[in-house]
Amino acid sequence: MVKKKLFGTDGIRGTANREPMTAETVLRVGMAAGLHFRRGTHRHRVLIGKDTRLSGYMLEPALTSGFIAMGMDVIIVGPMPTPAVAVLTRSMRCDLGVMLTASHNPYEDNGIKLFGPDGYKLSDEVEATIEEHVANGLANKVVAAGDLGRAKRLDDVHGRYIEHVKHSFPRGLTLAGLRVVVDCANGAAYRVAPEILWELGAEVIPLGVTPDGVNINQRCGSTAPQAMCEAVAQYRADFGIALDGDADRVVLADERGNFIDGDQVMALIGQNWKTEGKLRKDGVVATVMSNLGLERYLEGIGLRLERAQVGDRYVVETMRREGYNVGGEQSGHIILSDYATTGDGLIAALQVLGVVVASGKRASEVCRLFQPLPQILRNVRFGGGKPLDAAIVQEAINDGQRRLGNAGRLLIRPSGTEPVIRVMAEGEDRGVLDGVVEDICSAIRKVAA
Repeated sequence: MVKKKLFGTDGIRGTANREPMTAETVLRVGMAAGLHFRRGTHRHRVLIGKDTRLSGYMLEPALTSGFIAMGMDVIIVGPMPTPAVAVLTRSMRCDLGVMLTASHNPYEDNGIKLFGPDGYKLSDEVEATIEEHVANGLANKVVAAGDLGRAKRLDDVHGRYIEHVKHSFPRGLTLAGLRVVVDCANGAAYRVAPEILWELGAEVIPLGVTPDGVNINQRCGSTAPQAMCEAVAQYRADFGIALDGDADRVVLADERGNFIDGDQVMALIGQNWKTEGKLRKDGVVATVMSNLGLERYLEGIGLRLERAQVGDRYVVETMRREGYNVGGEQSGHIILSDYATTGDGLIAALQVLGVVVASGKRASEVCRLFQPLPQILRNVRFGGGKPLDAAIVQEAINDGQRRLGNAGRLLIRPSGTEPVIRVMAEGEDRGVLDGVVEDICSAIRKVAA
């Protein structure tokens, strides 16, 4: 594993106007990425999108300046979903794509996601090289005054992404007659998501479409789906969609307002694509966080569940390496490589809606294919250091594993995107799980205080 300091599991992320998300560091990251991707004698281009955070106004021009200093032309597209940046980077023949977002985090945070010219996120090795450039100095790497890049703002790219997403919906089907709630988390998809559903014929009830710079993910979106579920019941809708701040993640609800997570989505798409002959290699890629119930269901229909480490980038890498075309995370990152190079919440939602429409049944009859095993996940915030190395924490973990035995599963890991330890336990007996998780969390709190 390549050791990195700036980059986590999904790009660079942190509190805005604090390291590493300062204008100065972001400018240097732009310069370093520009240096790495400046190859050949052609005019180099980079595309920059962002979500709706207030700090985007600070970081976008800093990043732009960094690329211009390295001789790269910059295309600025404003608020757009992360998967749109991936698509546009490839379709517009750019050398690099950048998304300024902290995904599902609160507005105080921001981050940088980088995409290569093929529309895929960068490898650990490339990220490490960019970090080396940042650390080793860039002043003598800039271009001459006459070779500086230029910046151009494009306002017509939303339609390109809308058509791309609509193209993924099964031909011959329409959403006419369906009432759909879509919660855009006051984030990057606040314009395109309602438009896509409306153009496909749905009656759309939009939530989270009034961003003000500080309300992104605030009691809305995929990390707070209660608002979406309640709206489905209130408006007697047929379906609910909740996206996160950059719209690469989605969770759903049936007509009763019952929650549908990423595991159920992967099960449904995997089963449907197998039936239609679209599924490659008879399997689905998920992470170690996905429920054992998903694995058992897929085995029952002759499919394999291939597990990757947490992070949609690692799911994509496994899919590409092993030849799968369906993958994702329980949290709602769903990657369908027939249509996208990264998670795309809208494309995933449309695949599920396509199955619902084609079946002629209600979503509640179609979207729950297996009974998940009890699974408890809690986050413990810490200020620094390595709490998991403490003897008291190791003792609690070992004791928890003994109590679960062969009837359960325990996973403890530091988040790659925020300063928290994630503690997950899964098994048949919820009472045992509660006790195990609480004991481990309590031990972590003692050393993390």
